[in-house]
Amino acid sequence: MSSESLSISVQQFATTVNPAQNLELVLDAVRRGAAAGARIVVLPEASLVRFGAAPAAHAEPIDGPWASAIQQLAKDLSVIVLVGTFQPAADGRVRNTILVTGENIHSGYDKIHLYDAYGFSESADVEPGNEPFTFEVDGVTVGVATCYDVRFPELFRELADRGAQVIIVTAHWGAGDGKIDAWRLLNQARAIDSTTWVVACDQADASTAGIQEPAGPRFGVGHSLVVSPMGVVLQELDEKVGQLDVTVDVAAVEKARQVIPVLANRRLGVAV
Repeated sequence: MSSESLSISVQQFATTVNPAQNLELVLDAVRRGAAAGARIVVLPEASLVRFGAAPAAHAEPIDGPWASAIQQLAKDLSVIVLVGTFQPAADGRVRNTILVTGENIHSGYDKIHLYDAYGFSESADVEPGNEPFTFEVDGVTVGVATCYDVRFPELFRELADRGAQVIIVTAHWGAGDGKIDAWRLLNQARAIDSTTWVVACDQADASTAGIQEPAGPRFGVGHSLVVSPMGVVLQELDEKVGQLDVTVDVAAVEKARQVIPVLANRRLGVAV
C-alpha cells in the first residue's frame, strides 16, 4: 500500500578531503535527520571525499567499512540514507555512486552523466554508469540523480516512466557566475518535465564551513531545495550548512499529471 506522504530530511554540509572526518559528519547528519522524523535522509554527492582530491585513493566498495557504518546507523534509526561515495572501477577510475542504504536495501546509483564541462573533466577520474535507478519506500517509488544529471531531461522522464513520484538529486555543484540560478532553474525544469517532486541536496559553500578546498575549480554552492510537481520552489536553503525538512504529498503528483499531462502527451522519444 502506497503512503500518502513521505518525510525527507536534506542535510546540506561541506565535506573535507578526509574520509574518516567525513564519516563523522555523515553519521551526525543522519542522526539529525532521523530526529526530525524523516523516513529518508539525503546527503550530498562526494560525501566520502570532496571533489579536488584524487577519488581513486579513497574509493571503496559499498560493502566496505565506510558505507557499512552508515548502513548500520540507518538500520538502527529506521531510515533510508542517500549519500555520495566513490567505488573502485575496473579501469583504475572510480564510479561516482550514491549509496542508498537502510532497512531492506543496500545498493547504489552510479552517476550516468559526467561533468565534462566548464573546463572540468570528471570522466578522467570517473567511469560513467549506464542504468537509471529507483527504489521503493513505504509504497512510494523514488528516483535518484546526481549533479550534472539534472541537465538531462530524458533521465528524469525515464525515472517517471519507471514509476518515480519523487526524484532526489544529490550534488556537489560547481561554483561560478550564474551557477546558483542555473541550479535552481534546472531543478524546477526537471520537476515540470517529469511532473514529480524534486528534492535536491547540494554541498554547502566550503568557505562558510571553515573547510579549505583543494586547488582548482570550486564546488558546493548550497541552495538545496524542494520543488513541487508543478515546478514551484517550496523551500530553499542559503549557501551555509543547514537542514531542510519536508513532507511531500504524494497525491500531488497525480494531480499535476492530470492538469499538465506532459508525459502522456509526448510524441518524441516514446515507443508507439
